[in-house]
Amino acid sequence: MLKTKKGFTLIELMIVVAIIGILAAIAIPQFANLVAKSQEGATKGNLGTLRSALSIYYGDTEGVYPSDSLATMTISQKYLQNVPSATLPKTSNNIGHGSSNTVTGQAYSAITDGAGWSYDNAQTDNSWGAINVNCSHMDLRGSVWTAY
Repeated sequence: MLKTKKGFTLIELMIVVAIIGILAAIAIPQFANLVAKSQEGATKGNLGTLRSALSIYYGDTEGVYPSDSLATMTISQKYLQNVPSATLPKTSNNIGHGSSNTVTGQAYSAITDGAGWSYDNAQTDNSWGAINVNCSHMDLRGSVWTAY
């Protein structure tokens, strides 16, 4: 009887390693893109939270928005426990600004491409009470942040 050797040849192992390398080259960039998408989604959710809290504050104060940089929203944690952070990841459409929960009081037309939020606390224009992400770059879908 002939004995057969069990195992893989060197060529078979090299083919498997090459296939794994190709799959990794495809999967790793997609994974980085998914992380950026999740950070953008969290920021858009936080923006919705801030806008809802501003709406409730506006109703409670009978048509008046906060005149500061949202510090009154966190007093006694009635409207917000704290100001959530805006995370702007580096993507193909955005240079990335990191994560920040700072609120800049400025006119809607003066988005500075900084980190955090832009809140229009000027009581003289039509955009009074508007809160946006303080970035004029586009998100992964190609929409400008201020459009949300």
